[in-house]
Amino acid sequence: FNCPTKSTNMMGHRVDYFIASKAVDCLLDSKWAKAKKGEEALFTTRESVVDYCNRLLKKQFFHRALKVMKMKPDKDTKKEKEKGKAESGKEEEKKSKRESGKDEKTKKEKEKEKKKDGEKEECKKDETPGTPKKKETKRKFKLEPHEDQVFLDGNEVYVWIYDPVHFKTFAMGLVLVIAVIAATLFPLWPAEMRVGVYYLSVGAGCFVASILLLAVARCILFLIIWLITGGRHHFWFLPNLTADVGFIDSFRPLYTHEYKGPKADLKKEEKSESKKQPKYDSEEKSDSEKKEEEDGKTEATRNSGTEGSGGERHSDTDSDRREDDRSQHSSGNGNDFEMITKEELEQQTDEEDCEEEEEEDAESRPSHEKS
Repeated sequence: FNCPTKSTNMMGHRVDYFIASKAVDCLLDSKWAKAKKGEEALFTTRESVVDYCNRLLKKQFFHRALKVMKMKPDKDTKKEKEKGKAESGKEEEKKSKRESGKDEKTKKEKEKEKKKDGEKEECKKDETPGTPKKKETKRKFKLEPHEDQVFLDGNEVYVWIYDPVHFKTFAMGLVLVIAVIAATLFPLWPAEMRVGVYYLSVGAGCFVASILLLAVARCILFLIIWLITGGRHHFWFLPNLTADVGFIDSFRPLYTHEYKGPKADLKKEEKSESKKQPKYDSEEKSDSEKKEEEDGKTEATRNSGTEGSGGERHSDTDSDRREDDRSQHSSGNGNDFEMITKEELEQQTDEEDCEEEEEEDAESRPSHEKS
């Protein structure tokens, strides 16, 4: 089992073969080549291994084979023949040219020398370590039985005849044979055993039938829910019942539900849009505020357009009067407040209203000019 082997065809059969030198190395590295307490090693040298393998060969554990290389097909042979004919024709032409004159001979010799030099240079380039080597094509061969059945330490080929059966396969086969014999002797079993086997078989059959019914029922339930909801709700009872999982995992989870309606698509779109909205909220707010300010300014300009130039003429005089009145009230011999009549109060309030209107007009003018 530890000896490296390869497989090939021999006499129309598939066989396993090994090389003699590798078999010897395998036995020298094994536990039988190491000495134990009170015992000597079975394999000490390569010659001792060769003697042991010769004994195995005589007992027909394996036999010696001969490598026969496969011949090239007929196409290759035809090509070689054509090449030979072409070369012979060239030689004849060369002879005729040699007879024609000595000058031509000298020219040809020079050309040949140049070609040889070029080929040598190419060979040197190929031999350099940097250049990649051409792949060696493996020649096909077949095995044939050898006349001299002797084990030799070298590159000789030996084909395995011994095909051992593993202990596990032997045990499984023995158990199957015993089970078949016991099943055929079922009528001879005791009554209690027959009743027990009967109930066990019925229980196993019911279990298998229930799983099959569940598989069909879950498909029917899915179709009913799918048709009623128009393909929006996908409800699966025991989704892993027919999946390639373990026995316990096939009953987990109990059910799965998935909604594939238009609302689900809308929610996905809303989520994607909500991520984009915060970036543009501040810009939209600033734009709306600007629009409101512009609207307020335009309305103020429209209202102030009717007042005309009369307010502009009296603006300077009204401001002067107001300043004079304030200076008169504030100026005094340490008295901050004075008695004022009703008429004076009414005049002051009228004047303040006029001032506010004038200030609004002054603010609205530059905005109107800009627009």
